[in-house]
Amino acid sequence: MAQGTAPAPEHTPGHASRHGRESFYIEGEGVVGSTDPGAAPPTTARANTTAARGPALAAAPTFRFSRLGPPGVRLPETTLRKVALAMTGGPVVDGTIPAGFTYLGQFVDHDLTFDATTVAFGDSVSPAALLQGRSPTLDLDSLYGAGPLDGVSADFYEADRTRLKVGRTTKIGGDRARVGFDVPRVGGPGAGRGKAAIPDRRNDENLVVAQTHAAMIRFHNRVVAGLGPATPPAERFEKARRKVVLHYQWMLRTDYLPKICDGDVVTDVFTNGRKVVDPGADPLTMPTMPVEFSVAAFRLGHAMVREAYDWNARFPDGSGSLDLLFFFSGTSGGVGNGDPTLPSNWIADWRRLYRFSQVGHDELKPPPGEFNLARRIDTRLVDPLAALPKGSFDGSVSDEATIRANLAFRNLVRARMLRLASGQQMAELLRASGVPVTTLTRAQLRDGAGGPGSAQLDSLTDAQRDAFLADTPLWFYVLREAELNDGRLTGVGARLVVETFHRAMEGSTHSIVRNPGFRPDLGEKDGRFRMADLLLVAFEGQEALLAPLGD
Repeated sequence: MAQGTAPAPEHTPGHASRHGRESFYIEGEGVVGSTDPGAAPPTTARANTTAARGPALAAAPTFRFSRLGPPGVRLPETTLRKVALAMTGGPVVDGTIPAGFTYLGQFVDHDLTFDATTVAFGDSVSPAALLQGRSPTLDLDSLYGAGPLDGVSADFYEADRTRLKVGRTTKIGGDRARVGFDVPRVGGPGAGRGKAAIPDRRNDENLVVAQTHAAMIRFHNRVVAGLGPATPPAERFEKARRKVVLHYQWMLRTDYLPKICDGDVVTDVFTNGRKVVDPGADPLTMPTMPVEFSVAAFRLGHAMVREAYDWNARFPDGSGSLDLLFFFSGTSGGVGNGDPTLPSNWIADWRRLYRFSQVGHDELKPPPGEFNLARRIDTRLVDPLAALPKGSFDGSVSDEATIRANLAFRNLVRARMLRLASGQQMAELLRASGVPVTTLTRAQLRDGAGGPGSAQLDSLTDAQRDAFLADTPLWFYVLREAELNDGRLTGVGARLVVETFHRAMEGSTHSIVRNPGFRPDLGEKDGRFRMADLLLVAFEGQEALLAPLGD
């Protein structure tokens, strides 16, 4: 760690694979799924920990899922193996979406699937609290936990019970220690040294999402600072949180979703409402998480991951490899093995991840050729995702370098375990619900867009290919739709993603869906608030803070 570099880590890429669940509590069905091939069963220690937190908590389902479509066909694993190898072999291509949105999507995924009961409620848990704590909303619970007055979550806050604690980087070479450029971490000796002291440690499983979390902490604290002395101390936290959440949701609605999804679908859902995800639900009831979204449609981010990044002035020209971005975290890598915090030479240069020119700041740009684009959303994943190390999915040594370590295979097998509806079944369901989607043809599913980034099914036998094209796994189907739409979700995929976001916002404590008159007042232009605007607020509009290591 002396030079702020490291060998390939034990726990590396996987975007969502480290915490991918293998069983799901689906309303009306109970627990569905089984232990994934190669995965170890739950340990006695883990079971005892859950039971120790109280009988209600130990007996409760871990998260509330729902199923939108009918059960699908289970294709043979031999077929899925061949498809997975086709998806993780061969060239990939850049898309048009800035690379920061890959990991903003991961941050959002953790917000949607955050289990608040892991940091709150103690041993006395009411059924209502369990539903509240284990339901998908976009309230930034992964940032705030249960709030500053909760006995456990209070540790995430400063003494004023309003501002969130910030982290501090470690001096290395000529790069001095800096406050506010890392997530807060556990210091001192012991097993927890270097781990992130935040409500959801999944946000420390790679450096990009950890830096995103640190930026969100800064954003909250800047909003607090802007409240002024007229706001009573007892009201400052809730007022700040409400402002932060509403601006965050507005950014997702107007910036993130239109980048990854067909903009017409986004506009239609937010104007005319939902057709398949809890249509007509009481807005004040708690949402559930559709398995079709969680296990298939929102795994689009796996296709966006790059194998290397032009990270900052110290690690330009693709030297910020995916392995290193996982190493410099406390969950998947080595932070805490030496220094207890992030080395200063690994602070993000946000100019390389988001386009500030789109919000009127042409001066905030990296050196020529150093901007990172996400890989196009299509049916090819970068090569490192074909060989996950055992630590990223709780596997064993014997799993490494086998198909069990292939992320595409794991996604396909997980959907098979759940008998997830096929892409064709979901297209039919959408049409029956009044959504005018067109089912992809066999030729479109077989050939895709062709060229780099397009998985080909030549390795399948005629019988395997016929079965696959008749009942195409939803994840592959959604990615093929995007591939044929120049890298943006459309049809089935776009509808599932946008409607799930809409329902999650509607069911949130603070909601732009239930408050249609809301308009952002942060940022530099009334009515606009993009992720670049959020970062400008968080880092005070200063290039020296957005890119503290310079060019």
